[in-house]
Amino acid sequence: MRHTASVITYRIAEAAEILAVSDDTVRRWVDAGRLPSQRVGGRTTVAGTDLAELAEHLAETGEVTERDRTRASSVSARNRMSGIVTRVKRDHVMAQVEMICGPYRVVSLMSSDAADELGLEPGARAIASVKSTNVIVEVPS
Repeated sequence: MRHTASVITYRIAEAAEILAVSDDTVRRWVDAGRLPSQRVGGRTTVAGTDLAELAEHLAETGEVTERDRTRASSVSARNRMSGIVTRVKRDHVMAQVEMICGPYRVVSLMSSDAADELGLEPGARAIASVKSTNVIVEVPS
């Protein structure tokens, strides 16, 4: 993941990991124009916001199901799910953060300060930790 002029970008392999599909699937989507991309330094990258939009669409339509996933389940014994932020709604006190983690849509409520400190915005990569009825969001290091 790279930040350039406040735009988060991902390489093909990173996008594939976030969407829980193969690198080849992401390349096919790029070649077909389904996922906009840019060439930067000889590498193909996709904007985080475009990736978030596609992740949301895939989750809503069920197009990528659990059996289509090419990687091991993204949920560990500690219920941590890697994903991408698709929407952040803020007011002065609270923020509602929506994420797509593989085929799952996850919503977390947190303080606006916490969302700001984590740099959560559409296209940002994040990890949702689920415990009972609470969802805790953190960013990967």
